[in-house]
Amino acid sequence: MLVIFKNSENYLGMDKVRGDFAFCDGKLVSLDSLDFSVIDGEDTVTFNNCLILPGFCDVHVHFREPGFLYKEDIFTGSVSAAAGGYTDVCTMPNLHPVPDSVENLKIQLDAIDRKAVIRVHPFGALTVGEAGREAADIEGMATDVVGYSDDGRGVQSADMMEDVMRRVAAVGKVLSAHCEDNSLLNGGYIHDGEYAKAHGHRGICSESEWRPIARDVELVKRTGVKYHVCHISTKESVDIIRKAKAEGVNITCETGPHYLILDDSNLCEDARFKMNPPLRDKSDREALIEGILDGTIDMIATDHAPHSDEEKSRGLEKSAMGVVGLESAFSEMYTNFVKTGKMSMEKLLELMVYNPRERFGIEGDMGFTVWNVEHETTVEPRLFFTKGRSTPFAGDKVYGTCLMTAIDGKIVYRNNTEI
Repeated sequence: MLVIFKNSENYLGMDKVRGDFAFCDGKLVSLDSLDFSVIDGEDTVTFNNCLILPGFCDVHVHFREPGFLYKEDIFTGSVSAAAGGYTDVCTMPNLHPVPDSVENLKIQLDAIDRKAVIRVHPFGALTVGEAGREAADIEGMATDVVGYSDDGRGVQSADMMEDVMRRVAAVGKVLSAHCEDNSLLNGGYIHDGEYAKAHGHRGICSESEWRPIARDVELVKRTGVKYHVCHISTKESVDIIRKAKAEGVNITCETGPHYLILDDSNLCEDARFKMNPPLRDKSDREALIEGILDGTIDMIATDHAPHSDEEKSRGLEKSAMGVVGLESAFSEMYTNFVKTGKMSMEKLLELMVYNPRERFGIEGDMGFTVWNVEHETTVEPRLFFTKGRSTPFAGDKVYGTCLMTAIDGKIVYRNNTEI
């Protein structure tokens, strides 16, 4: 198949180039360089006025396999990622069995080999069963994981965290920390803010996130580990990380599109707004945006966390925490930040392409993804490829439709809709 992109902006090189391009024989080339006599008769698809972008990289997704295939599996998760423009993703280890040993990790690796349509890089667990009591086989898994995390659970013991930090540092990988102090949760399930008070909900205080970050910064200074903070959501977290970077601490962090675009004023009695950490106050959202723009926050990660419809139908209090995000992330970020002039396209590509790969050592062909950002569309969960349907962005009017994603010379997603 010959795919032609007419009058399109190509961001794959050092500088943006506008022109006509073609994907032929597994390569993206200038249309002028093609010998049409050789490819005469091939099926041809033509797209106009596109953005050709390097494939995105998400360092925080949940594909639920092994253990929870009714929520998601490697195939549906990776197709969802491809449809969102991603060519590399990193899967979190809160699975069954937990990848805390070579034997358990192999189950996931085998599924990735059989089912993934893009490149999927698994995290190994920090502790056995993510229980926080005994270090996982960090050394044994080192060659097959992108890093280590107990995502979904914070490591409560400072001594245990220091131990696993030293082990992760020794194998040269990144430690991705889910920072949550269980002693401060008090049964909360949304932000401890105005909405919680007005509607009688139990709140999660901001300190439950920022206090473990502050603790870990001191441990990083002692251990030298490459430390990464997952899904930050509070202004205090931004301040702590900014200060640590200024002191030369080896620290990076991520936040999600929902924390940059929404806050607890958007809450209603619908679990599509329930995730962990929760949507915080407007002042937190503004601090996160400032952190994105000044470089304190290094990357955008979706924390794509699908659940069944039944698990997300029990209201704010009793529904599972987690929302899907792979298929809406770019369009939401483009619409809210690039199109409005708050951020350049180059900055967004740093956050979604280059910084994640650099920090986590993800090398090789980035592939590319092609987008039409000229027409407004609606976020429609019923059309998602993921098994999950719960997103706080449902119904949003956005600019950005993924037309195609390719990696390793193969088209892994193509939109068949007329645009």
